[in-house]
Amino acid sequence: MAGPYPVPNATVPYWRTELHELDSHRSTPELPKKQDIVIVGAGFAGAALAHYLLKDNTSSTQPSITILEAREACSGATARNGGHLRPDLFVSVASRMQTHGLETANEVALFEVANAQAIVDLVREENIACDLQAVATADTFVDSGEAAKITKLWDAMTKLDCPTLRDVTYHGPADAEQVTGAKGARAAFTFPAYTLWPYKLVMHLLAGAVRQGVNLQTRTPVHEVSETADEEGYWTLATPRGTIQAKTVIFATNGYTGGLLPEYDDAIYAARASVCRIVPSPQRPPADLPLGSCAVEMQSPSSVDCYYARRPDGSLVIGGARSTYVHEREEWYRNYDDSTLIEPAAPYFEAWAGRTFGAWEGVPVRRDSVWTGIMGYSADKSPHIGHVPSKPGLYICAGFHGHGMPNVLLCAKGLAKMIKTGCAFAETGVPACYETGAVRLRRASEQVAGPASGRARTDIYLKY
Repeated sequence: MAGPYPVPNATVPYWRTELHELDSHRSTPELPKKQDIVIVGAGFAGAALAHYLLKDNTSSTQPSITILEAREACSGATARNGGHLRPDLFVSVASRMQTHGLETANEVALFEVANAQAIVDLVREENIACDLQAVATADTFVDSGEAAKITKLWDAMTKLDCPTLRDVTYHGPADAEQVTGAKGARAAFTFPAYTLWPYKLVMHLLAGAVRQGVNLQTRTPVHEVSETADEEGYWTLATPRGTIQAKTVIFATNGYTGGLLPEYDDAIYAARASVCRIVPSPQRPPADLPLGSCAVEMQSPSSVDCYYARRPDGSLVIGGARSTYVHEREEWYRNYDDSTLIEPAAPYFEAWAGRTFGAWEGVPVRRDSVWTGIMGYSADKSPHIGHVPSKPGLYICAGFHGHGMPNVLLCAKGLAKMIKTGCAFAETGVPACYETGAVRLRRASEQVAGPASGRARTDIYLKY
């Protein structure tokens, strides 16, 4: 299995079939020797950070910024997702309430809603051609037992002060199938969301940054970061093309973070997943599905079998198929190889739509493309945003737990504000539970160590 770095020859996702002119761009033939800021990673987080670090600057206050990307621009998780912009308004609120309390659960849910609106506003203001569409989505349950449990949870949650539940509609056995199109649906919760072409959104942000002087260096993997800054406060990053120094380094590295920041190895880990695009036969097109996207939950409220996003051309981008491989831990857990497919998932996708939706039953389909992607799962399910503990000048914006689209933009905006103004994390507008720190890292290490050994690991405290 590949180590904690991006591998070459990655599978080609549908979102990378119309490449931007900056896809393999290098602003200069050689790396700059020194910069004010280096961003590691040119995905959504890296591009958004550059966007906000440049925003409202004058020519005299604009910092020098270089973005280093191991492969091509936006070739990681953002370009390999399911094409959703889908704040979680109910199921995750319930889950987070149980672990963090109601106030935090509401804070995160409202933050996700604000992120979605911020992306909508950005797309409209800058006229970004990224196929952004407002849709109705749903969490759908087909198992009677699980439907009964989630309905009971819904009844309890509606008695609490949960603002985002006002935008959720419950559908029971009488109408869940009709509303979702899912055969045998016993419960469904519909709410507003969006679909989009994520690569095009990110490349627009990167192009704007490059026009404003950001130095973009693709195919430049960082393989080492100095243990300390030098006497002038510069950190050194080593790449196969030489070194580059900066006083501020931001790690927008998601699932690959542990390779450069070992203290995050337990807190953020790689989770490999699979996505597919299927195209229906033009000779026998299916009837329209009622929803623009949907997650079908087969086993429990926290176990999504598959989810889809409907494209404007009638094709479906389907992700998941976890039931085919989740028990084969080596297929996904800490697996960094997105150059190969998760073999059990590929054939599952082709039959899934016809098996799940009456409108697609019997419709011949063509598997247009199938790919894998590496998500950055967080041990406590919350992203890590802020100062890297005990390393002044290093920052992190990573660990989005497969849920980056409704989180990244405002996390990047908040972190950029910290870097530009020196403000406290509490002033960024980012949920408090997202702030990284030594306590969260220690808890993640204890969580990993405990079940494995039956005792606390003695070395976990040496990191702090």
